[in-house]
Amino acid sequence: MPNNKRKNRGNKNKEVTMTPSNEKDTPIQDYEDDDIEEMQEADLKKLIRTLRSSQKQILELHKSLMDKIENLSRENEILRRNQNETKQLVQQETVIVTEVKNSIDQMKNTIESLTNRMGEAEERISDLEDREQERIQSDQRKEEEIRNLKHIVGNLQDTIKKTNIRVLGVPEGMEGEKGLEGLFSEILAENFPGLEKDREILVQEAHRTPNKHDQKRSSPRHVVIKLSTVKHKEKILKCAREKRQITLRGSPIRLTADFSSETLKARREWRDIAQVLRENNCQPRILYPAKLSFVNEGEIKTFHCKQKLKEFVATRPALQKMLKDVLHTETQKHGHQYERR
Repeated sequence: MPNNKRKNRGNKNKEVTMTPSNEKDTPIQDYEDDDIEEMQEADLKKLIRTLRSSQKQILELHKSLMDKIENLSRENEILRRNQNETKQLVQQETVIVTEVKNSIDQMKNTIESLTNRMGEAEERISDLEDREQERIQSDQRKEEEIRNLKHIVGNLQDTIKKTNIRVLGVPEGMEGEKGLEGLFSEILAENFPGLEKDREILVQEAHRTPNKHDQKRSSPRHVVIKLSTVKHKEKILKCAREKRQITLRGSPIRLTADFSSETLKARREWRDIAQVLRENNCQPRILYPAKLSFVNEGEIKTFHCKQKLKEFVATRPALQKMLKDVLHTETQKHGHQYERR
């Protein structure tokens, strides 16, 4: 009977299954107190081992769960901090974007203002350039008018002085009682005896220039003799060129035509070119009022300005080689004068 009771009570036992972590499922029986009393020592030890094993598994499972909870808590804290940091970053970025937007708006306004001011400045500059161009054109017209007036005045002076002879080198006070007219007659008698007897040669006026004598001036003032006709002036100057050495009481003097300052300047500009032509036997002459004449390839060529001479020289290789240096020097001089202006 006791065996049957154990069997029946054994049938009443329920199987309870626990699944500890990291081990296979192990069935654990639910024992009554009577059953435990009737169990053999071996079975009891086995039960104790099972219970200890289950307790160990439960503790490990609890520890594992606590670790997971702790990890989840840490992760949650990290996530919460990240969320806060992200929120702060978003707020900062929002502030930065707002500031950048405001800065961009300010820059747009500044650029627009500068663009407007640049437009106004360009208009002013354009107006100033137009005025400057008008001023330059006006100055050019004035310079052209001045040149034309100087040319007209020079022509008038040359016309007035067309019958004049200028005597250079006559000492101050030599005229004495004879006067300048008597002194000129003495020059003709000393150098051109035949002309002195020509009664048609009449002196209309004689004077020194400038009118006032400068004591600091080392050279004597020029004597200007005004004759009655151009023919007589040319005749006397021709004789002077032929004789070459003109004297007054044994001292050398010079006889030249009397020109305006503009004409004298124009004649001087031919001087270096005429010197080179003379050295090459081209028989140069400076004709009235300021024209250059010389012989080239058996023909007499005459030029009233250097530009025409340059154009002609460009067609004559030999002449171009001859005048290359002097014409180049003249070009440089005019270039420097233009720069100084």
